[in-house]
Amino acid sequence: MTDDAANVGGHRATDSRAITEGRLSARRIFAQFGTFAIFIVLVLLASTQSDVFLSERNIMNVLRQMSGIGIMAIGMLFVVLTRGIDLSVGSIAALGAVSSALLIQQYPLPVAIGMVVALGAICGAISGFLVAFLRLPAFVITLAMMTAARGFALILSNGQPVMPGADGAPLSAFGTSFTFGFPNPALLMFALFAVAFLVLNYSRFGRIVKAIGSNEEAVRLSGIAVSWHVMAVYVISGALASIAGILVTARSGVGSAQVGVAAELDVIAAVVIGGASLMGGRGGVINTFIGVMILGVIGNIMNLAGVPGYHQQVYLGVIIVAAVVMQHGTSFLRR
Repeated sequence: MTDDAANVGGHRATDSRAITEGRLSARRIFAQFGTFAIFIVLVLLASTQSDVFLSERNIMNVLRQMSGIGIMAIGMLFVVLTRGIDLSVGSIAALGAVSSALLIQQYPLPVAIGMVVALGAICGAISGFLVAFLRLPAFVITLAMMTAARGFALILSNGQPVMPGADGAPLSAFGTSFTFGFPNPALLMFALFAVAFLVLNYSRFGRIVKAIGSNEEAVRLSGIAVSWHVMAVYVISGALASIAGILVTARSGVGSAQVGVAAELDVIAAVVIGGASLMGGRGGVINTFIGVMILGVIGNIMNLAGVPGYHQQVYLGVIIVAAVVMQHGTSFLRR
């Protein structure tokens, strides 16, 4: 081979490598910022379709409405990162709504709230124990918990809305008031997302949760108690679902066993749209928050446009499928 031929071959190899690296960089950028880009595009489209959309009142309304879904999405993210799934969050939220309305009438507010959160954590612990220690399928176990928790909520309420009465006035005041111009439920959601971000990115527990989803056997062989960590994420999910239920009672002034019906669909959709992999090990708190906001924007603009509720469910299903297709598509391109 002549020197000229060698130079040409070298240039071709360099160009090919540069093109490949450029494509990989583009894919990394899409993986990190694609969800945010989709959110910006949706906001711009929504603002062109309705003059009301960008009004302060409407934005605050979206934040208030999505606070419960957002809080449950935090717990779902932790579960999904370990390759699990929690279908019981909506029912545990209903149990939290009913039990908070009942317990507030008998105990001081902080004690009642603590008991309700503990109840949700116990539900999560039961599911987590069966999944982590007995190695039973998460889908089946949390489906059973979904049915049981809803049943307990109906039993406690006798199938009727529960009014917390005068004892629930401080809770209602929290749920309907604003602080620094933001609805209190939204501020609570922001705070919990901030805590989740710190835990997932800067704590040993968060690193282990991600590692379990990526390679559980390697984590187990390193001497880490995998089962306890898996159980812990279900406890977190249950506790946060209870908090979401309490917020519904705070906003509406009523504890109902009908709270959270099909909420698990919205919660899983938010996590998946946020880029989390249902195969575990990949997902972030910020992207999950953006996924929640994307759902909120979609629902809000459909409401402003007068789209019937049943049609909205169809569109939501299509969005979930599209998000999963995009997720698998980018995973295929990385190979």
